[in-house]
Amino acid sequence: RVSIFFDMLDCESHVCAQSWHMGNPLLDLDEWQDTLYKNERGKSKDEFRNYTDSQQQKRVTEFYQLQHQNQTVEYVQRAHEKYGHLDHDVMGIWEALEELDSLADDSDPDTDVSQLQHALMTAEAIRKKHPEKEWFAVTGLIHDLGKVLSVKWNEPQWAVVGDTFPVGCQFSDKCVFSETFFDNPDFKNPIYASKYGMYKSNVGLSNVLMSWGHDEYMYQVCVQNGCNLPLEALYMIRFHSFYPWHKEGEYKHLEDAHDRLMLPWVKEFNQFDLYSKGDEVKDVDELSEYYQKAILKYFPAKVRW
Repeated sequence: RVSIFFDMLDCESHVCAQSWHMGNPLLDLDEWQDTLYKNERGKSKDEFRNYTDSQQQKRVTEFYQLQHQNQTVEYVQRAHEKYGHLDHDVMGIWEALEELDSLADDSDPDTDVSQLQHALMTAEAIRKKHPEKEWFAVTGLIHDLGKVLSVKWNEPQWAVVGDTFPVGCQFSDKCVFSETFFDNPDFKNPIYASKYGMYKSNVGLSNVLMSWGHDEYMYQVCVQNGCNLPLEALYMIRFHSFYPWHKEGEYKHLEDAHDRLMLPWVKEFNQFDLYSKGDEVKDVDELSEYYQKAILKYFPAKVRW
C-alpha cells in the first residue's frame, strides 16, 4: 500500500477558508515572460538553469545521477514515514533559517551562496514587486526551509534538494538529466514505468507521490503546525521545485482543476526564486527584525519539525 499522508495534510481541507483569492497574479499568462523580475545585477534569464556548462557542472551532474537513481516509490514512502510525523525537533522559523547559512545547494547551477542568503534574496525580490502582499514575501523567505533536513539530520542532498518529479509513474524526458533515470529500479517496473502508473487520470497533484525533499517536508511543517499562510502560498512551497510541471508543461494528465487554478501562482513565485539568484548579497542583521516580526503573524513561536 502506498503510504501517503495526504489524507491528513491535503491543502484543500486545511486552509480553503483562509485562501486569499485575489485573482490571478497576471491577467494573462501569455504576458508572464514580459513581466519577469529583473535581478539586481542585470543577469539575463537565459543564463539561469544552465545544465550544460556552468561552473558547477560536475557537482550538479553527479547530484542528479544520485537523485534519479535513488528516488523510488519505496524510498519516498520510507521518508514520509520517517519525517511526516514532525517529531524530530522543536524550533522557531527564524532559528531554522539561521541553520541554512551553512548550506549550499549541490543541485543548483546558478549560485553557491548559502541558503539563508537565497531565502532573503527571494523574499526581498518579492517584497520589491509585491509590497502589499506580506504573506508572499514570507513564503519566499521560508520556501526552501525544508533543507534543514540536510543540516540538522544529515540527509544526503539527493534526498533534500533538486527538481522534483512524481514517482510511481513514467519519468518525463523533460526532467533535467532524464537519461539518468535508467538506473532507477522503478524504471524497470511495468506499472511504475507506464504513463499513469499507480494513479488515475487527473487524480490531482495532492494525491501524487512526489520525489521526497524539502518541498513536501516544508509543506507538511506548515500544515501540521497550523500556519496562517493562504492556499496559494502552500502550493508555492509544495510544488516550486516541480519544474517539469510548471515550466515544461508535463504531467497534465495527473493534474486536476484545482492544480490548474494554482499554477499561475506557482509560476509567479518561480521568477523570484530563480532570477533573484543574481541579486546582491543581503545584510542579515538589517533584515532580521522585519522578517522575525512578519513570521510570527503566520507561524507559532515554536514549530515542530
